[in-house]
Amino acid sequence: MFTWLRSRLETPPLWRTALSAEASLDLAVADVTRQLKTVRPAQLAAVFISSSFASDLPRVLPLLKRGIEAEHWIGCCGSGVIGAEAGRPTQELEQQPGLSLTLLHLPGAVLQPFQLAMDQLPDLDGSPQPWQELIGMDPADCGGLLLLTDPGSRGVKDLVSGLDYAYPDSVKVGGIAANHAANHGSLLFGDGIGASAVGCAIGGDWGLEAVVSQGCRPIGPVFEVEASARNVMLKLQEGSDPQGASLAPVKCLQSVIEGLEPADRELVRHSLFIGIGRHNFSLSNAADDETFLVRNLMGVDPQSGAMAIADSIRIGQRVQFQLRDGRASREELQQLLLQQRQRCGNRPLGAFLFACLGRGEGLYGMANVDSGLGRSIFPGLPISGVFCNGEIGPIARSTALHGFTASWCFLVPRSATAPQSG
Repeated sequence: MFTWLRSRLETPPLWRTALSAEASLDLAVADVTRQLKTVRPAQLAAVFISSSFASDLPRVLPLLKRGIEAEHWIGCCGSGVIGAEAGRPTQELEQQPGLSLTLLHLPGAVLQPFQLAMDQLPDLDGSPQPWQELIGMDPADCGGLLLLTDPGSRGVKDLVSGLDYAYPDSVKVGGIAANHAANHGSLLFGDGIGASAVGCAIGGDWGLEAVVSQGCRPIGPVFEVEASARNVMLKLQEGSDPQGASLAPVKCLQSVIEGLEPADRELVRHSLFIGIGRHNFSLSNAADDETFLVRNLMGVDPQSGAMAIADSIRIGQRVQFQLRDGRASREELQQLLLQQRQRCGNRPLGAFLFACLGRGEGLYGMANVDSGLGRSIFPGLPISGVFCNGEIGPIARSTALHGFTASWCFLVPRSATAPQSG
């Protein structure tokens, strides 16, 4: 017993990343293996690989296991990957071949990898116990869940809702992997291709903390939904006066646009979104810190002025039009990361970044902005991740599926001791 305890106390935590931009899978694997050849055996290996290698995806884990020793393996392919060689700045490799490998060794951690079939999920109306049995960890021990899903899988919202139900106090962070034309999935688990969802529950002395940056700024007033049908807004009301006029959403948008500066009017043409309130269902008793979940606008009915959005909408919900641009995304992320640093100081061992494929150079006009902000606010922080088809992360005390988002996952000790990254 005392030998085990002494070994646990003397073994430092480890987060090491490797990154390769080699165009051949065999060369990329050899490259990251060379970078990590001196690293001690890991408990968890997280693999992010470009969809350029989609046809070779079943070969990835067998090849890596020849030169890398790790107890558990999870990962996915994306439209790009994020990582770094030791001692070098983090890079975001977009729309090009890339392989990012992260090795973790966490003294005192309890790790429980899992894979789930979306068509076999428990009932959301039943007990949370079947969900907990699927994951394999007691909620009291769980400090967070990494979650990756296949782009062809249906029921991601049900999965997220079920995990919130079973693990209400645990952070869930991750993303949807990239599409590809190969005849297999996009996830990695164990020895090869994973099921429709894979992940790892992390507990013991370690947990996860999340930052979700939606990258939008509000325009115009907050409206209340007066009439709706599934995902279609039929009538909106501005202000808290119950006798106020109900207007078609298109009319409300037109009034908002009239008050914008010319530059923002131009953004409306291609960067307009809608925010759905997550706290209250009444403008009269709304909190000042209302959180909005940003969703796409799907279309309008020119005759009725109704507006369809990429989510269900209910009478009484609050909505606000939003604009997305590089400046707003940068400023919001910087503010959120600064708030995270105040909460956790310099404690993070490392961070996973699940970024929308619509961010990166396409949004900012330059590379490495999201990861660069992370490194500037957390100097020396190891960062790895992937560009996703959708991001998973908490907002307003529940977990949601996002788009155009940077969803950050910080690995932190749950004890008072602040470790240093390896």
